[in-house]
Amino acid sequence: MLQTILSISGKPGLYRLLSSGKNTLIVESLQTKKRIPVLPKDRVVSLGDISMFTDGEDVALTEVLTRLYEKQAGVSVSEDLLKDNDALRNSFGEVLPNFDRDRVYTSDIKKLYTWYNILLDAGITDFSAEAVSEE
Repeated sequence: MLQTILSISGKPGLYRLLSSGKNTLIVESLQTKKRIPVLPKDRVVSLGDISMFTDGEDVALTEVLTRLYEKQAGVSVSEDLLKDNDALRNSFGEVLPNFDRDRVYTSDIKKLYTWYNILLDAGITDFSAEAVSEE
């Protein structure tokens, strides 16, 4: 599922890949449901390709989102938590205890939690890698 969810540099939010052509992608915003073309000059990253730095091997974003979903019991992250940097890092430490505190910035954690909220609002709750191969 996360292979078709995209982050586009310079555009807020997350997008679902609808189709791809020779020189463009057609995506739909998960928040507004508005469809837009994405040109080759835009930097596009699939959420399925992202991982988080840890003290050992990097952990795939699918695993991090699954752990966050379990920690939050399927509830979105509060806006108050997103505003407090220390509480944000402590909360992420409960989700991924061995995250690399030097290479994972607070802004990265905030973006992850914001993406998590967007995915929940869009009804996407299965973050497992198996869901990717089934589709």
